Amino acid sequence: MKTFALKPSLMALALAAAFPMHGALAQSADAPATEAKKDTTTLNTVIVTGSRRVENIRDVPMSISAIKGEELDAYNASGQDIRALSGRVPSLNIESDFGRTFPRFYIRGLGNTDFDLNASQPVGLVYDDVVQESPMLKGFPVFDVEQVEVLRGPQGTLFGRNSPAGVMKFDSVKPGKRFEGYVNTGFGNNNAFNLEAAVNTPLGEDWAVRAAVLMQRASDRVHNPLPGATSDLEGYNDKAARVQAAYKNGGFYALFNLRGRDYEGSATTFRANIIKRGTNDIVDGFDASNYPTDGYNEQTLRSKGVSARLRWDLSGMTLHSITAYDTAKFYSRGDVDGGFGSRFAGIPDGPRFPGQPSVIPFDAQTADGLPELKQATQEFRLQSNTSDALQWIGGLYFFKEKMTVDSFNFDSFSAGDPQNGYAYQHQDSTSWAAFGSLNYAVSNDLKIRGGLRYTDDKKDFDAARTQTPFGGKNAGPFTANPRATDWSWDLSANYTVNQDTSLFTRVATGYRAPSIQGRVLFGDSISVANSEKALSFEAGFKTDLLNKTARISGTVFSYKVDDLQLTAGSGSVNQNRLVNAKKATGQGFELDAQAIIARDWRTSLGLSYTDTEIKDDKLFVAPCGNATFQFLEANTGCTVQNKVSPDVKGVVLIGGNPLPRAPKWIANWTLRYSTELAGGDVYVLTDWAYKDEYNMFLYKAAEYRAKSLLEGGLRVGYGWNNSKYEVSAYVRNMTNEQQVVAAIDFNNLTGIINEPRSYGLQFKASF
Repeated sequence: MKTFALKPSLMALALAAAFPMHGALAQSADAPATEAKKDTTTLNTVIVTGSRRVENIRDVPMSISAIKGEELDAYNASGQDIRALSGRVPSLNIESDFGRTFPRFYIRGLGNTDFDLNASQPVGLVYDDVVQESPMLKGFPVFDVEQVEVLRGPQGTLFGRNSPAGVMKFDSVKPGKRFEGYVNTGFGNNNAFNLEAAVNTPLGEDWAVRAAVLMQRASDRVHNPLPGATSDLEGYNDKAARVQAAYKNGGFYALFNLRGRDYEGSATTFRANIIKRGTNDIVDGFDASNYPTDGYNEQTLRSKGVSARLRWDLSGMTLHSITAYDTAKFYSRGDVDGGFGSRFAGIPDGPRFPGQPSVIPFDAQTADGLPELKQATQEFRLQSNTSDALQWIGGLYFFKEKMTVDSFNFDSFSAGDPQNGYAYQHQDSTSWAAFGSLNYAVSNDLKIRGGLRYTDDKKDFDAARTQTPFGGKNAGPFTANPRATDWSWDLSANYTVNQDTSLFTRVATGYRAPSIQGRVLFGDSISVANSEKALSFEAGFKTDLLNKTARISGTVFSYKVDDLQLTAGSGSVNQNRLVNAKKATGQGFELDAQAIIARDWRTSLGLSYTDTEIKDDKLFVAPCGNATFQFLEANTGCTVQNKVSPDVKGVVLIGGNPLPRAPKWIANWTLRYSTELAGGDVYVLTDWAYKDEYNMFLYKAAEYRAKSLLEGGLRVGYGWNNSKYEVSAYVRNMTNEQQVVAAIDFNNLTGIINEPRSYGLQFKASF
């Protein structure tokens, strides 16, 4: 088997400059990243770097949103992870079946519900200019972050990896020229403790260092009344740190980044039989704090990475480079059947608990491990830095990933829950790409952009089952070696109507490499999905109104994806398989607005509508295990609402269905009031996020149709001494809305509920 590693000497050489590193900014990136004092009479200009240049968001010819500052503080204060950004901008949805790890991202309805550890996603994530490919790297905590940008639509002619749905871009606060820092700490219910701190130190004329840490922990809030299993669940201890060193001398700039995460907590609690059959309601008497299970539950994730971003300012052009190396180890064990099992020979029912109406007539306690994940990336980019009408960018990108995935099964019916099943997967991925973009100012008002990208992807995969549950036969090894190449492009234009208003239009193509699903612990085959290709159209406007006291942007869009990669369950077996839909389409609109509505009042509003459809009249998948264990009333499966295949038993047609986890409506709203009081400033901030109903799986079922969900937060605070000190109280999910947001595709109506209400106090000191 092929292996790879970056030796220390090679990394040291890269950090020294042999593989110079990329800085996202075309202009000086070494300035302090602290915010200037806000003008309370007009809206601040929003500067973004998603186009690989520093630009006013109004001049970027694509649909893009930015989140920063106080909003990010509010989420971290209550111990929120990256999923807290879900619904905070139009068309963005984030969810996870693993809890605080393995986030899955959706933009305009395009995402991937696959829970296997080698799953690919059509939404790219770029953290400090480094592409994070693995789901285990994408959940890195958001702390000491200057800004989050969400770029909607296919990306590829400017970013390292091809992303057919869009990109989430995170930019940490960079080292600056002043000694400064802050400590932000919070205490909440369930013994929650949250600490975020950063210190920035200049080291002479050329060097500056910035270190930041995050600690989030909470006690277990769920109790298991049954003996012989994990007794308390849903607590966590999440720690992360980042150290950056910046060097600036003449026309050379370097930024070195060392980061790591250490997480320990519970896997998601899957709760059996909590959905009323024939509806999507939670059963009567459900108690979220009570979880009877015969299984064990634990989850750990450790990741670390290093990167070097270098920039040389040359005559008429700038050379950028990014070198990065990331590793991770992961283990997650849970009771997938969501309850307490029983040998079903002649047993009609078992003890009853609130929200857990009956026993589970089968055993499914599994674990997934990632003992090895290594990712190495290198990007070179050369771009113009003149004020000429023609601007250009050209670049090369290299990606290499090596991973091992372990799958385990345990016997809940034997003392000590011994392991009785094991399977492994190995996957090596390599990719390289060449990309370029031209920007041309036809006039002072009209600017056009065009980009082109060539991508070459290859994967080498093998999997085998060496210990089979239930006394079956071992299987494998199974192998796959898909390879694909692609040309993608985009073309856009931006027209300045006046100093406050611009219009834009964009057409772009996107591509996702072939994917492999090899979870063979319970099956005797693997599946390979062919590469998918997207074509997207969008047009919109961006305008400042009422003397820059209001701002609104709007976009209409339409896209189609050929050979869309989808993840299908397999009925009553805990195994996925990949399929390609002939085509899928989506269309809708997005609105993003901010306003100063009075001297002390500010508000924002985001709204999006997305209508998606799978267009394939020959694509059938297995729904929940409806035909199994039907002699147990509480376990008769779900109410399937799709057309049954006339030829193959146990499958239904999904052509005509919307994409899974794709709510039609997403909305967010904030309102902030602030005023002077006793020499300081008091403020009240409320924020609300709404997601429409959606299908949890590819097929339709009454039980697996998530209800619409509205969640709100409130923060009241007081700052004094020029806002160097601030104390606040917060509450998240203030109405304590509780409902099923995801499910396990078994036949026992197992659901996952949303996060409950949290509240607490926060204190921040800046220096």
